[in-house]
Amino acid sequence: MGPTFIPSPSVGVWNLGPIPIRAYALFIVVGIVVAVWFGNKRYLARGGKPGVITDIAIWAVPFGIVGGRLYHVISDAQLYFGPDGRGLAAAFRIWDGGLGIWGAVTLGALGALIGARRAGVLLPPIADAIAPGIALAQVIGRLGNWFNQELFGAPTTVPWALEIDFTHRPVGYETFATFHPTFLYEALWMLGVVVVLLWADKWFHMGHGRVFALYVALYCTGRLWIESLRIDTANTILGLRLNIWTAMLVGVGALAYLVISARLRPGREDLVKAESGQDLTSGIV
Repeated sequence: MGPTFIPSPSVGVWNLGPIPIRAYALFIVVGIVVAVWFGNKRYLARGGKPGVITDIAIWAVPFGIVGGRLYHVISDAQLYFGPDGRGLAAAFRIWDGGLGIWGAVTLGALGALIGARRAGVLLPPIADAIAPGIALAQVIGRLGNWFNQELFGAPTTVPWALEIDFTHRPVGYETFATFHPTFLYEALWMLGVVVVLLWADKWFHMGHGRVFALYVALYCTGRLWIESLRIDTANTILGLRLNIWTAMLVGVGALAYLVISARLRPGREDLVKAESGQDLTSGIV
């Protein structure tokens, strides 16, 4: 009897009458709901006001989705606008896959800042409350990549290898049937990140945006080795994939913030007192 590998789902879209339910979009939506719910629970535990996280999410979520798609399209422009590109219309088909976490976090943070100012609350405690939820949302969202048969790595025959249909195999890899399930590696890594964030926040009483900074640093660390396994087409700089450079630069920035913030603003901010009169970006070094 031959080895048993991880099969890829044969169907990624279900039709509910005339309405197509796409697995990728479904898992993204579920991840967002879980992140908002978990973030709200953590924010209330710190003494925050009910409904604040939901109000901010109304701004952060659409900004994050637009940012994620923009980063993907810009960083892989040749997929859409090159000689053999898919065309402008494909750049808007988000349900086909393609959300860059760097753009999602960047524009999502801008949306969160707008929402925080409108709600009259501080942004750093919001970021700290929502960080584990964002990591958990990434765990859930990666399941959508499984249904799309995308974000897999180099060919392999390890017992947990992922079976990929012929039509989804990259050019030059048509003869290989099983690949590293990098989407699964990232999901498991981010599940570990959730545990570390909750533990660190509990024991070190992290504040002033440091839980979020730790999330970014840990994500970047995992992305470095996971990205090195991927074989899909990507732009490179000095022989390294663009996302590897991004992970290194962003990760170093997050670590620097952790150190500097801990020295300048030790401990955790008094949420109730802070929201009664301080500048809404106070706590950001």
